[in-house]
Amino acid sequence: MQTHLINSNERNYPLVLRLWWGVFFSISCYCLVTDFLYYKRYRYSSSLFWSSDTVSLVMGVFLCCIGCRSKGNDEYDLLHEPLMNGIDSDDSPKGEGTLTPYAEASVFSLFTFSWMSPLISLGYKKTLDLEDVPQLEISDTVKTAFPLLNDKLDSYCGGSNKVSTLMLAKALIFTIRKEIALSAIYVLVNTLASYVGPYLIETFVQYLNGNQTFKHEGYILVSAFFAAKLFECLAQRHWAFKAQQAGYRARAAVVAKIYNKGLTLSGQSRQGHTTGEIINFMSVDAERIGDFGWYMHDPWMIVLQVALALAILYRDLGLASVAALVATLLVMFANVPLSKLQEKFQDKLMKSKDKRMKATSEVLRNMRILKLQAWELKFMSKILDFRNVETGWLRKYLYSLSVSTFFFWGAPIFVSVVTFGTCLLLGIPLESGKILSALATFRILKEPIYVLPDLISTIVQTKVSLNRIASFLSLDDLQPDVVEKLPDSGSGTAVEVVHGIFSWDLLSPSPALKDINFTVTRGMRVAICGTVGSGKSSLLSCILGEMPKVSGVIRLSGTKAYVAQTPWVQSGKIEENILFGKEMDRQRYNRVLEACSLNKDLEILSFGDQTVIGERGINLSGGQKQRIQIARALYQDADIYLFDDPFSAVDAHTGSHLFNECILGLLDSKTVIYVTHQVEFLPAADLIMVMKDGEIKQAGKYNDILESGSDFMELVGAHEEALSALDSINTGTRASSKESTSKSANSVQEEERENGERKEQLVQEEEREKGKVGLSVYWKYITTAYGGALVPLVLLAQVLYQVLQIGSNYWMAWATPVSSDVAPPVVGSTLILVYAALSFGSAFCVFGRALLTVKIGFETANILFNKMHTCIFRAPMSFFDSTPCGRILSRASGDQSTVDLSMAPVIGQFVFGIVQLVGAIAVMSQVAWQVFIIFIPIVALSIWLQQYYIGAARELARLCGVCKAPVIQLFSETLSGSSTIRSFDQESRFRDMSMTLIDGYSRPKFHNSAAMEWLGLRLDMLSLLTFAFSLIFLISIPEGTINPSVAGLAVTYGLNLNMLQAWVVWCLCSMENNIISVERILQYTSIPIEPPLTIESSKPHNNWPIHGEVTMQDLQVRYGPHMPFVLRGLTCTFFGGKRTGIVGRTGSGKSTLIQTLFRIVEPTFGQILIDGIQISSIGLHDLRSRLSIIPQEPTMFEGTVRSNLDPLEEHTDKQIWEVLDKCQLGDEVRRKAGKLDSAVSENGENWSVGQRQLVCLGRVLLKRSRVLVLDEATASVDTATDNLIQQTLKKHFTDSTVITIAHRITSVIDSDMVLVLDNGLVKEYDSPEKLLEDKSSSFSKLVAEYSMRSSSSFENLSNNARV
Repeated sequence: MQTHLINSNERNYPLVLRLWWGVFFSISCYCLVTDFLYYKRYRYSSSLFWSSDTVSLVMGVFLCCIGCRSKGNDEYDLLHEPLMNGIDSDDSPKGEGTLTPYAEASVFSLFTFSWMSPLISLGYKKTLDLEDVPQLEISDTVKTAFPLLNDKLDSYCGGSNKVSTLMLAKALIFTIRKEIALSAIYVLVNTLASYVGPYLIETFVQYLNGNQTFKHEGYILVSAFFAAKLFECLAQRHWAFKAQQAGYRARAAVVAKIYNKGLTLSGQSRQGHTTGEIINFMSVDAERIGDFGWYMHDPWMIVLQVALALAILYRDLGLASVAALVATLLVMFANVPLSKLQEKFQDKLMKSKDKRMKATSEVLRNMRILKLQAWELKFMSKILDFRNVETGWLRKYLYSLSVSTFFFWGAPIFVSVVTFGTCLLLGIPLESGKILSALATFRILKEPIYVLPDLISTIVQTKVSLNRIASFLSLDDLQPDVVEKLPDSGSGTAVEVVHGIFSWDLLSPSPALKDINFTVTRGMRVAICGTVGSGKSSLLSCILGEMPKVSGVIRLSGTKAYVAQTPWVQSGKIEENILFGKEMDRQRYNRVLEACSLNKDLEILSFGDQTVIGERGINLSGGQKQRIQIARALYQDADIYLFDDPFSAVDAHTGSHLFNECILGLLDSKTVIYVTHQVEFLPAADLIMVMKDGEIKQAGKYNDILESGSDFMELVGAHEEALSALDSINTGTRASSKESTSKSANSVQEEERENGERKEQLVQEEEREKGKVGLSVYWKYITTAYGGALVPLVLLAQVLYQVLQIGSNYWMAWATPVSSDVAPPVVGSTLILVYAALSFGSAFCVFGRALLTVKIGFETANILFNKMHTCIFRAPMSFFDSTPCGRILSRASGDQSTVDLSMAPVIGQFVFGIVQLVGAIAVMSQVAWQVFIIFIPIVALSIWLQQYYIGAARELARLCGVCKAPVIQLFSETLSGSSTIRSFDQESRFRDMSMTLIDGYSRPKFHNSAAMEWLGLRLDMLSLLTFAFSLIFLISIPEGTINPSVAGLAVTYGLNLNMLQAWVVWCLCSMENNIISVERILQYTSIPIEPPLTIESSKPHNNWPIHGEVTMQDLQVRYGPHMPFVLRGLTCTFFGGKRTGIVGRTGSGKSTLIQTLFRIVEPTFGQILIDGIQISSIGLHDLRSRLSIIPQEPTMFEGTVRSNLDPLEEHTDKQIWEVLDKCQLGDEVRRKAGKLDSAVSENGENWSVGQRQLVCLGRVLLKRSRVLVLDEATASVDTATDNLIQQTLKKHFTDSTVITIAHRITSVIDSDMVLVLDNGLVKEYDSPEKLLEDKSSSFSKLVAEYSMRSSSSFENLSNNARV
């Protein structure tokens, strides 16, 4: 500041500051004139007055000169400069490449937090972005903290994976031991310094009463007060910073440990803990452990504070201090049952939150199927039911907190009344000096007693969180020794399994795979086939080491790559997904793209291979996702390739291309083991293994096993039966198919062009508000519950509390004598009764305030939860396509938790702090109104500093919210793709990615806490000036001018001034940070919603549609106003009761047509009519509930078999059993112990993909709609099961309109009509017989191509490929 004043000729100062300098000059002149007149009249004046007023006048003249010479605008003020450390503002930090200044700061800079000034200055000038925030010092990064935690836990566990809560707590303490030790020193200094004031108050009152024991005693006392407060302030700021620093390190290490555990979890453990639960471990429990840093020293600090308080009380009140001790202990021990109750409520609250988050996570992953089936409201009610259970425990927990708040605000009052009452009984004289010393001590003693409920609550919450994380870390990992690695240079064996018995559940009496024996030599192609649920995917899992081994040996030589049956792609660019951590080899990369038919897709996508894939590949079709993960495997150049039926998700032509170019081409010299349902791919294999009931029933070459057993004959027979419908196709058509293949090879389109035509990336950076949090957000929050009607009552209760509390203290100061030789104004009993009445009245005001605050916060949290979830469930599908689940889940988990537990108390504490601060200043001004001379400019400077700081702090808090979602999102993706990650041996790369994201979250957190202490320290110094000024004024005025008792009371309030001011600022900053959670939730209460679910005025009849005739008239559809049309004027009619097949090359618009039929996408022009009713004129539920669909990706939900088949609970058990028998699942379900109540795990992972598809068939059989859509519904099943599904549908949907999109021509060849789409237009539409008669028709060429691929010529093709 001094430097700025010296160079003030070039400075610009705010108008309010220059006005104050003018007022200060006027007051200085007035005071000097008053001194002169006083001297002229009485011939006496204090030299201190003369000197101080003269100095004030000189300073006033100097400041006025500066104000007059400065420029007259406020555009650049003093605080636009990084004035706290003198760094030039041009040297703004750029965080991405800059290490935090904290790492190299000087001692002075560390003590004053001046190393934060450049970032705060930058935040004042512009909106901070993540790249502006410096990198953490190496010791604060998770890469340093995690190894410490991990190594210590390993040493405690001693080779076991069983982690106890105590082990975890000890390992965390070891990880942050340096921060704990340093902060402990600061806590000790702070505590000792805080009791200097109460200790000296009696001496100060006696000095004011004229009892001076030595010369300059007043100045010595003021110096002691000042030094103690200075040490207290400095220690408090650094204690808080070190405690938060320790918390961030602990949280980061725990999150990294949870992530690593997620990478190694066994399949059985994984079923016990869903993604939603584990997200809570990261977003809630780990945060809670980090927050415990604030409270870690409180247990011993409270003991020290109580001991010091009792020592001062014993000096002042003698044996009455024993009564104070007993009362304090009573209060503390009375808290034990309350804390146990809170622990129970907290535990139940977290468990119920886990269940809600588990259900929310599942619903968000499957939102498309919920909307197609019109089930979203049913599943929303399920989440609301979980929330109702949660709010039951939340209500109990919050009201128990309000009781403890009353209990502990009343505790100091109880202690003081007991202490003073004991003095009265024992005849101990009560003098004002001793009373004020005791009151100041009680006020400090109130802090440990007041903190105690928070401490106990936090310990309870942290213990619950530690328990939960420790139990998660104790879950079983994958067996590390399942697969025995063979040296690469050994024998020619690539994979060998000897006497293998494997089971997903080691306790199960019947293993999933038994008696597995086979050997695969290098370069072999091995095919695995079998019916649905026969154990094909499990066999690949055991080779990968994913399946627990009961007995036997697995040997594997070389690196491996795996392509899962359900495609797994990461959020990020297509290129990154294909490279998967490898360096770019452009030549190899292009070969892989060509082999996987991806070039045409990339040409159509606006950003080519730089297109950002949405979460779970939401903006890609199933075929595109599958081909990308095949490309990922091919690019790795592994030794062994494992394919789990990847060709089912693509059409016939693309499947042939992939098999030829990948299996027979690029991987010709590699060891390839592939599961397939397509019999036509089997002849190319060197070894075919036929699976049935978890055993290898047959093994050998195609022709050998064809002749030797019945199981393989069943599969081939089903395939030949499917092909029999093509017998009418003559050989000429077969010959012409070669030409069509070569032509179409150059025209492979993108799977569904609609998803790639966007001119901007589908998934954008997460939105965040910028600039000041609007008052409208606060207003919405406080008026959400009861229209804000209870808020004035809360304010009234707090004001009454403050008035009664000041009144009780004032009464004790006034009604007691200054010394023992002065008679008391009132008798002792009256003194205590009035004090008790005022004190307990204030305590009940606190109780009312606490109850009302809980009521407001609880109701507001529920209303915001319901609004947000209603908007999310009513949002259009495009919202979910472009919004990763992590963003929604972080709002439903972390942000909702903040609103549930923290928001109302923080706003309340801010308002209460303001009232207390005003009360303290009011008491001080009663003694010396002159305190306002310095208090007003200091308040102005404080507001100024806060405004200077808040820009950076606000954006840092927002960045914390934005940087948290990617951590959760990566973890969610890692859990779903953990087997793929492990198969590529990429665990270390994903751990590094996770650590980078964790540090990205810690960066703004760390600097935000430092910024808060930067501000707090400066405000402490300003409040210290106010306190010092008032003390100097009190010792300077003539003796007898003011009542010493009242002056002492002012000092007791002044001692708390810096704490109150810091508390108000802390609450303000905390409120600004927490309100961002409200802001983020409010963002999701204003997202666009779909059209109405029902429209009463145009509700269709109950039996609509009767015929099921679907008519499209000039249908034009696009996905955005500036995007190309995907359907470009499509006109045709699907006749009622007829079977219509839809075929076409990838990108022709097939899936868009289905989405438009279900109004997932609304037509831009044209219309669709069902039985003459325009579907856009009726409600979405009225439409979707009358249609049925079997989707391409079969979906099952966690629950039971019954709840999966009949989520709406509309059917009887008898009907469900009938349907299960029709879809060949009846025997499978009967074998399960729970029958219809058998458990279905998350995503149906304990069912095979084919079985899930049969469950989807069961759903439509129960629903029996007039219009049924099959969207690649049989892609994941073998040919025999496909035939079964087709026959079942023919039998039970004879009167229904069945619309089939299929990659297998056999699925549409027996349709009544076939629609051939090309580039969004009808190319051909007629019966299959007529289309096949025209050998030049597109349909005829597709059939010929499929027929050619399905012939046994693959055997020759295989031989040619070998040559």
